[in-house]
Amino acid sequence: MRGCRFERCRFRATRLTEARILSCVFDECDLRGALLPSATFVSTALTNCDFGMTDPFLTTFRECKLTGSTFHDMDLGQAHIAGGDWSLVNLRGCSLRELDLRKVRFAEADLYSANLSGADLRDADLTGANLDRARLYGADLRGATLAGINLLGLDLQGVHLDVQQAVYLAQCHGAVVE
Repeated sequence: MRGCRFERCRFRATRLTEARILSCVFDECDLRGALLPSATFVSTALTNCDFGMTDPFLTTFRECKLTGSTFHDMDLGQAHIAGGDWSLVNLRGCSLRELDLRKVRFAEADLYSANLSGADLRDADLTGANLDRARLYGADLRGATLAGINLLGLDLQGVHLDVQQAVYLAQCHGAVVE
């Protein structure tokens, strides 16, 4: 598919295995239960879509816009996410373990209880994201934008931070850094 536009369409249980979807728009679409193994989405907008119970095994999202979409309690660990805008996306309880998420925009995304262990989030934009109860052990946050995140409630054991972030964390704890 190339250059297609879908608004409020239902793709429930649709087989999109190995589909190549380029520069398309899916707005407020229902993709619950869709079969996505090895599908490739490139420069595609999937805004306000519901991906509940989909199978994202080896699915690629390259430079896609997923603003406002929902992936709830899913294992995205075998998906490939390269750049793009995942702002306001609901990823509650999802596994993003060990994914390369460099430079992905997760502004105000809901990552409550998400598993980000070992994820590479270097230079990602996490502005205002909800990371409460997220598992971050071994995650690399160097260069990531952390503005508006409640760092006090996070378990940062084993997390890789850069010097500027470490200073910001110390200041959040009330330290005077000189």
